[in-house]
Amino acid sequence: MEKKPELCQVEDALGILVGKWKPIILLYLLQQGTKRFSELKRSLPGITQKMLTKQLRELEDEDIIERVVYPQVPPKVEYSITEYGRTLEPILEAMHEWGKSHTAHKRKKSQQQLTEINKLS
Repeated sequence: MEKKPELCQVEDALGILVGKWKPIILLYLLQQGTKRFSELKRSLPGITQKMLTKQLRELEDEDIIERVVYPQVPPKVEYSITEYGRTLEPILEAMHEWGKSHTAHKRKKSQQQLTEINKLS
């Protein structure tokens, strides 16, 4: 199948996945199943409550995750990946593997540069 740059849908996909937290949130839900808001918050050191809420709402709007509110006091809210959201698993896995490979590549390149500098000294 020929891919025409002018018809590229990568921008649409990135619009859903881009951000520091969304891929990590999705990986937690894919790997560990349903989580309460507080469990997700504890799993993501450094994220603010406001940012976690924003990211979850955006993923919910795209039908990637599901939010279930239980009518009780105190309120209980759980988040889980939808069947549609599960289709992202191979993409996230590929991104993870590429990230590992890229980190190794950068480390190797940095070591080569240090070796070259040491040779010149």
